[in-house]
Amino acid sequence: MKIENQEEPHVKFAALGHAIGRTRYVVLIAVVAVLLVAFSLFMMGAIEAIKAVWQAWPGLLQGKTNESRLTVEFLQIVSIMLKAVVFYIIGVGLYSLFITPLNLTVSLGVETLEDLEGKVLSVVVVIMSVTFLEHFIQWKKPMETLQFGGALAIVVTSLVFFQMHSHRAKEDKKANNPDVQVRSQRELFQGNHEKHVITPDEVAGTNNKVDQKTEG
Repeated sequence: MKIENQEEPHVKFAALGHAIGRTRYVVLIAVVAVLLVAFSLFMMGAIEAIKAVWQAWPGLLQGKTNESRLTVEFLQIVSIMLKAVVFYIIGVGLYSLFITPLNLTVSLGVETLEDLEGKVLSVVVVIMSVTFLEHFIQWKKPMETLQFGGALAIVVTSLVFFQMHSHRAKEDKKANNPDVQVRSQRELFQGNHEKHVITPDEVAGTNNKVDQKTEG
């Protein structure tokens, strides 16, 4: 009778746990919205590129082209495309993490939320660099450009430091429990099991980690 009473809560809340696990499909709303934004930005960048090239060629043929202005216009198009890439990575990354894994995200190295975060931050750093390059080429107000570059340098340094810390934490997690995440993903996406089963190896790994902290 004692064993039955211990198992009863698990049976009682099994349906609730399954339902909560299914709420992950609400992420599809965000996926569709973000991919629509990415598609819109890609189209906007493509249209701007066509317009810029169409307007640039007559000037190039007549030898009346301002190279600095053209370069800035093209860099702005690159910036738009990079922003589109950010939204695209977020969209496919969320789909792969919450709905079903994609070979596309695995090939991009986006297998965890930390990976997605790192990829987005990397593109953000590139966007900031392109933005500074636009100001540098124009060189209208040198002092403001210098201040802008200094502010960007501080932000980029902070982002790189954050990425390094996240990567180190991820490697430590893999070293302690290397197969837990892979097994959970297999059970969730292939076995359709919402509930996570804690194995003796996980318990042993956690105990060892606690012992190491205590000794330290």
